[in-house]
Amino acid sequence: MIAPTDFTTFMRNYQNMVFSTAIRLVGNEAQAEDISQEVFLKAYEHFDNLQTSPSAGGWLKTVTTNLSLNHLTRYRNRWKFFSEFKRQDDSGDEDREVEFAAPDEFFGGIDSEEHREWLQQALEKLPEHQRVPLVLFHFEDMPYDEIAKKLRVSLSKVKTDILRARAALAQVLMRSGATHEKFNA
Repeated sequence: MIAPTDFTTFMRNYQNMVFSTAIRLVGNEAQAEDISQEVFLKAYEHFDNLQTSPSAGGWLKTVTTNLSLNHLTRYRNRWKFFSEFKRQDDSGDEDREVEFAAPDEFFGGIDSEEHREWLQQALEKLPEHQRVPLVLFHFEDMPYDEIAKKLRVSLSKVKTDILRARAALAQVLMRSGATHEKFNA
């Protein structure tokens, strides 16, 4: 029998990581709370193995990521990536992908708790189809090919969507930057 205090301590040690992983992916606090509860129900079922496992945090993060992705898949009305948008060339007869650019080191300066909160708020403003691959790549350290498998899209689509999500996030952060700096002055 599991001692309730042991599991409570275990849960307290990992609750912030589980919740922050879920909210970054689903972008909704109530849904992230539900997913977190579900993660800890699964953890309780496997607690005999998890309580002494050095990889418990990794297991929890994987379960949280999978449950979040399952939730998004289940409740998504339509999955449409920005990479599906085309524009007419000047001649009017050739479609080209819309190009976006963002620096690869975009997240390098986000260290302090205050900056992480600011980034979290900006991530929540992104549409789901941009936020999910971006979070999986930059916050979950998932390689492109694994993201493509999880999301059931092509590798090139994942790369394009992450690039576009970075550009969109940069725009959100730039728009909110003036407000952010006003409050921190």
